[in-house]
Amino acid sequence: MIKSKLPDVGTTIFTIMSQLASEYKAINLGQGFPDFNPDEKLVSLVNKSMMNGHNQYPYMPGVQDLRFAIADKINKLYSYNYDPETEITVTNGATEALLSSILSIVHTGDEVIVIEPCYDSYLPCIKLAGGTPVLVSLTPPSKNNPAYSIDWNKVKNAITDKTRLIILNFPHNPTGLTLKSSDLDAIEDLIKEKEIFLIGDEVYEHIVFGHKPFLSLSTREFLASRSFVISSFGKTYHTTGWKVGYCSAPKALTAEFRKIHQFVVFTVSSPMQYAFAEFMKDPAPYLNLSRFYQEKHDFLYNGLLKTRFKPIKSEGTFFLLADYSEVSVANELDFAKELTKKHGVTLIPVSAFYKDSSALASNNNLVRFCFAKKNETLEKALAVLSTI
Repeated sequence: MIKSKLPDVGTTIFTIMSQLASEYKAINLGQGFPDFNPDEKLVSLVNKSMMNGHNQYPYMPGVQDLRFAIADKINKLYSYNYDPETEITVTNGATEALLSSILSIVHTGDEVIVIEPCYDSYLPCIKLAGGTPVLVSLTPPSKNNPAYSIDWNKVKNAITDKTRLIILNFPHNPTGLTLKSSDLDAIEDLIKEKEIFLIGDEVYEHIVFGHKPFLSLSTREFLASRSFVISSFGKTYHTTGWKVGYCSAPKALTAEFRKIHQFVVFTVSSPMQYAFAEFMKDPAPYLNLSRFYQEKHDFLYNGLLKTRFKPIKSEGTFFLLADYSEVSVANELDFAKELTKKHGVTLIPVSAFYKDSSALASNNNLVRFCFAKKNETLEKALAVLSTI
């Protein structure tokens, strides 16, 4: 008999809802990927890389030109210097970077603090490493505070002598929260006298709204010295299917990270790396990304105001939450399924981002919209939702 290492893991909510969307020919605003193509210049650069012979295994930590381009970008944006030779690793997407980071630092019996609602790969990765997830919930929206918020005292109270790692995902999926300077102060206070490391899942670093700068963990020297900071070319350049990301971390942490990385994937697609290295010479695509998505966020938000959904403004990411309590009394999963089957619009229940998705505390009448879509896609969805 097979003894599963992940007995509680089943089919993800994204697969379930996407299958339903396909079956019912629904407008899919659920899974987080663009329904438009990347820049034609970037696609052309991939083809050029292939024609120039970059089709074999590249150097294990990543193509040198790309690692130097990443280091230069981080320095210009966050004023922190990573050594591209020993502190930056190109990964098979951010998900691989998360797994390799967790496996490199978490040992059997270690505790890992996770802020929920959270991305679905965190808990399985912690369990594979032999660690124990310790969940700290964000404060859900209320009449007095119509958006999620974080209580750092709750995080502080979750820390024990076994705490090895805290995973921080900002801009936050699914709530759209971003970090403020006071949050970075609080994080520093939490770990300054303890042997606790951080993972900064910062894949939406270039999608922050309200003309505000993104406050990466790399903007603080002390936090950077304790952190694996992870980002994603997929989110930045509309290439989620290419599965290329990177991890920046101090030399000692990177050495352990690369030990895992080389046996998980060894290395990452060669032509994509050369293409990204060339494409990054122009910073405009990532510097203008927030404005690009701000327009889509506002289009969806203003459209939802004309429906019975109550949208919550997002501070970042390409997601937006909305309260459906005036539409239905069903729990979040049942409502999302019903919306797909009866009305032809697919969303993701926020409860799916909690460990216990069926718990009352996990169900706050909220669904997640992805607005990384063509405007005509959003218009079609809004037209349907306005009739419900």
